[in-house]
Amino acid sequence: MSHVGVGPRAVMRAVAFLTTGVLAVPALAGCTSEDPAGKPLAEQDVAAAARARISDGGTLRWAVDSVPDTLNAFQSDADATTTRVAQAVLPSMYRMDETGSPVRNPDYLESAEVVDTEPKQVVVYKLNQQAVWSDGREIGAADFAAQWRALSGKDSAYWTARNAGYDRIEKVERGANDLEVKVTFSRPYADWKALFTPLYPKDVTGTPDAFNDGARRALKVSAGPFAVKKVDTKGDQVVLTGNPRWWGEPAKLDEIVLRAVPRDERVSELVAGKLDLAEIDPETADEVTLAAGPRDPATGTPLMGPGGTPAAGPQGRSAAEALRSWAIANGSDEEAAEEEVLAREERGEAEAKARRRQQALSGFELRKSLEPAYTQLALNGAEGPLADERVRRAVARALDREELAEAVLKPLGLPAEPVGSHLALSGQPAYADGSGALGEQNAKEARALLADAGWVPGGPVKKKDGEEAAGAEKDEDKKDEEKSEGGDDGTYIVGEDDKNKDDKNKDDKNKDDKNKDGKNDDGGNDDAGDAKDGADRESGEKHSSGKNTAQGGAPGAYAPKGTAAPAGAAAAPLAKDGKELTLRFVLPSGPGSGTLRTVADRITDMLKEIGIGTRITKVPDESYFKDHIAAGEYDLALYSWPASAFPATDARPIYAKPVPAADGSLNVAQNYTRVGTDQVDQLFDRALATLDQKESRDLLRKADSRIWAAAGSVPLYQRPQLTAARKNLANAGAFGFGTPVYEDMGFLKKGAQGSRPTAPASPSPSS
Repeated sequence: MSHVGVGPRAVMRAVAFLTTGVLAVPALAGCTSEDPAGKPLAEQDVAAAARARISDGGTLRWAVDSVPDTLNAFQSDADATTTRVAQAVLPSMYRMDETGSPVRNPDYLESAEVVDTEPKQVVVYKLNQQAVWSDGREIGAADFAAQWRALSGKDSAYWTARNAGYDRIEKVERGANDLEVKVTFSRPYADWKALFTPLYPKDVTGTPDAFNDGARRALKVSAGPFAVKKVDTKGDQVVLTGNPRWWGEPAKLDEIVLRAVPRDERVSELVAGKLDLAEIDPETADEVTLAAGPRDPATGTPLMGPGGTPAAGPQGRSAAEALRSWAIANGSDEEAAEEEVLAREERGEAEAKARRRQQALSGFELRKSLEPAYTQLALNGAEGPLADERVRRAVARALDREELAEAVLKPLGLPAEPVGSHLALSGQPAYADGSGALGEQNAKEARALLADAGWVPGGPVKKKDGEEAAGAEKDEDKKDEEKSEGGDDGTYIVGEDDKNKDDKNKDDKNKDDKNKDGKNDDGGNDDAGDAKDGADRESGEKHSSGKNTAQGGAPGAYAPKGTAAPAGAAAAPLAKDGKELTLRFVLPSGPGSGTLRTVADRITDMLKEIGIGTRITKVPDESYFKDHIAAGEYDLALYSWPASAFPATDARPIYAKPVPAADGSLNVAQNYTRVGTDQVDQLFDRALATLDQKESRDLLRKADSRIWAAAGSVPLYQRPQLTAARKNLANAGAFGFGTPVYEDMGFLKKGAQGSRPTAPASPSPSS
């Protein structure tokens, strides 16, 4: 399970270390003429097709992770399938475009605008006059008002997961006519477009009982192109059927069946013909790509392997191996021949099974993009070594984020760019690369930060009684040192030469008024000195002579003086106050977690190079988040956050400074790293309170820079989105940032198959 669903959590009983120092932020990229938001790194891959090319009717069988416990998206146990159902059956005032920006949904909304800002912010919604609920009632102000009251947080009888934005509303009332809704805010709210999506009927939100229990297993009233036919918990599926009262473009499909299928079983279900669309893991993606490729007309076997490499023979056997097998089977050694004949029969059966499997998968193709979510390394700052900001910054600066992104995305043929923001992804309006506030990867600076925090190589480590303390010197060693002047007998431990020179460099650095974490007194980054010294990592550093002394050799071996440590050599373990610097690295153990484990292994190697040890603990998927991440039982962990079009609202609980609760526990909200600052909170509050979009974006970018500097989490890469889809399925697949358009999904007409033209772009409605 490479992506962990992260719902709101109110109170966590843990003690968090809070960074209180003022963080200097370098100049933002937003000050340049080039838009720092950039463009999305990957486009949608949905086999876009015009509606005229799509057949009417049919059932789409779509794999999901679970049958949801609730269909109420505002409850704490809502999940990704809840969201998918809501998108298909309920009104949304705004939907996401290909850049992750909100755009008006004309099926429900003719216009929405801020009509007053003084003395209070007022927004007027003008609804589509055709918009009705499935029971025939018009969508109107009563539905807006009921949802506001349920989510305002004023009535604790409503079991809501959050009230962000709704708590800023003062009143909701009918406008000039039945199609107008007037919303007055008690406080300015920049993210007002996030509200009333999805919109539930007043039948669901009108009373606490209806809200809490009325929409968990059924939605009797809806207003989308589809309606909920049934939630079948025994059959592990949710069935959606066309809404006869839908006023927009009619749905092409008769039904959408959302089937709960574990990720490791999806390829078998595809082969069995029981699915049409499924998100899959990289291994299954390779198999689908291979099956969909060109084939030998005589044998039907693929001509190319994954990545365009030539395909091997049957079961991957070379021509030489096949010839040898034939020779043994027809040779004079009867016993060997009999064994080989049996082996050839078994291989023949396996080959036939593999051909049938490939034939079944040949009707599918891989559609890929980047998911609107990113994977991060979380550093728990509540206690232990990572409570010290210097240690967190050292960990962060030891990471080669480009290498990690390439390890995950490059083999998939996706753009391998590290994520530069905690609050947005490339292409979204709020995006800007704020990683400069932390500094680039630099092992030398990372080691300096650790030394400043008191962690030194070879320090004494307390052992059990009767054991030699690590780092303690024997009397014989002292005698040996006395054999040569200054304790030097002409040999040294690889990687430990020029220590005196390093000390001198530190003194020179202090004279230049630089801090050990690579910042000047004014807080700006200064890596120019690092460039003069050569490579960042110790094994590739150039000494003061300018000559690169890096050579081969094993760390810890004896060698002539002047030999440098080999590239990638692990640094000596660090210790402080009798304890080694070892961090608990918690990972999920499920079958879909291979990518996370690969990334964790690389991070472990990178940390080893600066002397930090890790202790990897693999735990069951079902307990990974609840019992470890949310409970604070980890030092390092990998999990993902979804990107939001409204980061001022949605990201604040993730990075807000934890505060004491009334019962003495610590309320961390969704800040599971327990690292936060007053400055970040203030920037979020200001971004929420301004209606100037440019000012709000600038404030969010400043907040992101401070989050980087605090080093509570390190964004690594945007998650890959890999989807197996039937070749004749159109307008579905890897959606990227965009909200799926359910009414346009369907199967191509027979005459329209064989190509994947892009449907002409329709103008996006104004916001």
